[in-house]
Order: sequence, then structure tokens, then C-alpha cells
Amino acid sequence: MIARKTRRHIFSSIASLLLCIASFSSFSMDLEEVKKRGVLRHLGVSYANFVSYIGQNDFQYLSGLDVELMQGFAKSLGVEYQYVPAEWTNVFGKLTGQNTQFTNNQLVFGESMPIEGDIIANGVTILEWRAQVADFSDDYFPSGVWLIAKSNSSMRPIRPSGELQQDIAQVKTLMRGKDVLAMEQSCLDPNLYNLYETGANIILPVKQRKLNEMVPAVLNSDAESTLLDVPDTLIALEKWPGEIKVIGPVSEDQRMAAVFRKESPKLRHAFNQYLSKIRSDGTYEQLVEKYYPSVFYFYGDYFKGNSQSQL
Repeated sequence: MIARKTRRHIFSSIASLLLCIASFSSFSMDLEEVKKRGVLRHLGVSYANFVSYIGQNDFQYLSGLDVELMQGFAKSLGVEYQYVPAEWTNVFGKLTGQNTQFTNNQLVFGESMPIEGDIIANGVTILEWRAQVADFSDDYFPSGVWLIAKSNSSMRPIRPSGELQQDIAQVKTLMRGKDVLAMEQSCLDPNLYNLYETGANIILPVKQRKLNEMVPAVLNSDAESTLLDVPDTLIALEKWPGEIKVIGPVSEDQRMAAVFRKESPKLRHAFNQYLSKIRSDGTYEQLVEKYYPSVFYFYGDYFKGNSQSQL
């Protein structure tokens, strides 16, 4: 009986110790640790004008909306800024410490991995599966997924009905029997929009393709059309004028935001405060104008503050 009580006491002590360690670990990954470290680690995937490398070879430098946004946030905290490169397949793992994939319409938790950053910011779309593994900031950029095709494609842009669901249905009807390039582990995952039910020939890259390679693949006739989100579409229309056309929407309206560990509520709150400040003083609008000048034509109301939300 004494031995059994002793074992029970030991197990209870170990459980308490593990709980204390977990609590300390959670605390140490929040705002206080960032300030103590003196560095804000920005995890990013090179994508569109959110995070990009300008120049060549040894003369490259970081640029982009989210780069400047994170640099400004770091300065507001009184810490240094550090960029940590990642890929779509590992960026959430580098944030949370556990590799997580969205495969065949379900969340798959993989092996543990080192935590390398404090915040993800590279035009990350708020998706339900992502919200299960991390927390989003207030949204700060509008998005959505559109179907894009070569200009000489037999598919014609739909005539907007004024009802988004009807427009999406029109586009899905046009996809039947067509080659459509898509990408899992991103906002272009066909599982998110039930695209396998459309009768389209969904093409997934054999090797990991970057989002900014989708349009070049279509222009190279790898597929007749591709899924593309709003920011990348705006850039593609400027980069390849007359070579591509927008067929219509595939998704509901979406939003983009920065991503935090669920154990970092104070850091997330601090960022939301910073975001609110630069929205109020006009700094954020100037950044958007610098990197996405045409977005105001499509989403003018959003940047007037009519679509701000908090997740």
C-alpha cells in the first residue's frame, strides 16, 4: 500500500513538473521572450509582393509588403528584425514546432521540429485548417481564388451576376473537362473548393512548385488554366499584359493575416495594436500603394475600413 502511494505521489509530481515546464515554455514563446531575446524572427515564404528577393546573386535584398510590415513591428517593440526563410510545406512547423500538412481534405500532424520563428507573414490566407494549428492576427489584405487561363483559351470570362455563389457555380461549370493547375498545402488546394467534383482534370505539380510559377506554367502550356489568388493575379496581369485572362471566382471572399503560435497571445495582441495604429495614421495604406497599387480598384471599400475583422 505504501509503495503504491509512493508511486502515485511520484507520478503526480512528474505530472506537475511537466505542467510547469509546459507553462514556462508557453510563457517563454510570447512577447516577453521576444523582447528579452532582442530579435523578432519573421518566418516567410517568398511570394508575390509580400516577400521577395530583389537583385541577383550577392546583391539580393529583401523587399515586400510583409517585410516592411514586420520591420516596422519589430521597431515598435524596440527589437531587431530577422528574416527566416521557409517553404509552404514547413512554415507552420517552423512556427509551432510540429510539422502539419493538409492532405486529402484533412489535417495530418507530423514529426516535431525546431521552432525557428515568432510570426509568419507572407500573404497568408486565413483558412479553417490553419486556424486549428495557429492563431491569426486581425486581417489586413483582401483575397480570394480565381480561375486564370491563357488569352487564347476557349474558356471565356463569366459575366458577373451580382451574386458570388452564382458566379462561382458558373466558373465551376466551365472547368469540366479542362486542365486546371492547382497546389496542395496552399490557398490553391483543390480540396478546399470541392474542385474534384467539377469534372475538371486537376493537375498537381510533380515537384513542389512556388505560387509565382503557376502562370508561367500555363503560358508554357503545362495546363490550360490555373488557380490563382487575388494578389498574385494582380501582379500577373501587370507582368504578362494580354497573355492571360481572369475567368472568374472559385472561392468566397478571403482575407490574409499574420500568423502566431497559440501560445503567443501577447505578441499577437501587440501586433494588432501596431496594425491598428499604422492603419489610422495612413502608413499602411502607403505600403499597400507601393506594392499593390491596383488593389484599390478592386477592393477600395476594404481599405476604407469597411471590411476589417478580428479572428
